[in-house]
Amino acid sequence: MRKFSLPTLLKEALGAHQGWGRQWGSPGLKPAYDAVIVGGGGHGLATAYYMAKEHGMRNIAVLEKGWLGGGNSGRNTTIVRSNYLYDESMAIFEHSLKLWEGLSQELNYNVMFSQRGCLMLAHNVHDEQSFRRHVYANRLAGIDNEWLTPEQTKEFCPELDLSPGKRYPVVGAALQRRAGTARHDAVNWGFARGASALGVDIIQNCEVLGLERDAFGAVCGLNTSHGHIATKKVGVSVAGHTPQLMSLFGVKVPLESQPLQALVSEPLKPAFPTVVMSNAVHAYISQSDKGELVIGAGTDQYVSYSQQGGLQIPIHTLDAICELFPIFTRVKMMRSWGGITDNTQDRSPIQGLTPIPGLYLNCGWGTGGFKATPGSGNLFAHCVAKGEPHPISRPFSLDRFRTGRLIDEAAAAAVAH
Repeated sequence: MRKFSLPTLLKEALGAHQGWGRQWGSPGLKPAYDAVIVGGGGHGLATAYYMAKEHGMRNIAVLEKGWLGGGNSGRNTTIVRSNYLYDESMAIFEHSLKLWEGLSQELNYNVMFSQRGCLMLAHNVHDEQSFRRHVYANRLAGIDNEWLTPEQTKEFCPELDLSPGKRYPVVGAALQRRAGTARHDAVNWGFARGASALGVDIIQNCEVLGLERDAFGAVCGLNTSHGHIATKKVGVSVAGHTPQLMSLFGVKVPLESQPLQALVSEPLKPAFPTVVMSNAVHAYISQSDKGELVIGAGTDQYVSYSQQGGLQIPIHTLDAICELFPIFTRVKMMRSWGGITDNTQDRSPIQGLTPIPGLYLNCGWGTGGFKATPGSGNLFAHCVAKGEPHPISRPFSLDRFRTGRLIDEAAAAAVAH
């Protein structure tokens, strides 16, 4: 892998940038691998990268049914934060946020991580009590979060309308200053580039068709559209398609897949300094480096594997955005998209072992998968390489749905499920 630096950029500039090579390899499928990661999104690529970098594994393949980043990691609103409520959730998302803070240097690739802060608006007494609880819990855990009065909220985000008599009055907000946004495509490409440089085979357009098990019931291979692979370790990280794939493997998972919609506006000059989220009305908004307003909505209330959703969801979201930010009422929307979120009953992820020896599972991130990308990959790499969960991810085992030790983050997820 050719490293990016000022000298190389200057050299390529003199040659009209015609000398850059491919950012990652495109090898053929080998007959056997030490481990196979199914899913070529951010989580899968990050897992392979950290397995190679931190655990010394080189004979690894990442299998992607379509193209890299064609799923949820290319279909989100790019928000990064760690202000969750419970200790287990705070630990896993703060671990990820700390990795985000050095990720561009780590990968030698600009992931465009911008710590512009995240405001979570409170519209009534219940919201205020809930978010103050979040603030206190976060600060006890050493995570930055603070409560702002309406006046302080307006000072931090001048575009917010605090006029009396509003349908969604703002009574305050919780602010995590270290939160922000990143460029989703750059994250995928950076991890793909880093993993490939460490010897990981990235195989696109390769669909997994079945799992092979030995006489003791353990994993011994995969059948794919490109042929058979012998392997004793398989890590599954396919987000909304997890129920389908795990059903093919004979494992039932407590997930529901639902569409989650988002949309962007025409490009504007820099006008919006932060990320603003409203749990009660479900709307969240930020401005990309290209100038587009990136607006997210809530999950549709039906189970579907479609990357589309009902029109009423974004319309409701835009109604709320226009009331909170009248400055944007004449802005044109340019395009919309949908992802397939994999939601558990407690709105917390699943990461760890499965009933099949050698089969490992990373799923259930729901609407919070992008922000967890480096942390999830780092922890899942430990699980697959060592054969046991990392201490941070151990509470998120599949077994918790049998024991009842749930981690109910429905409110902290800031999504009106």
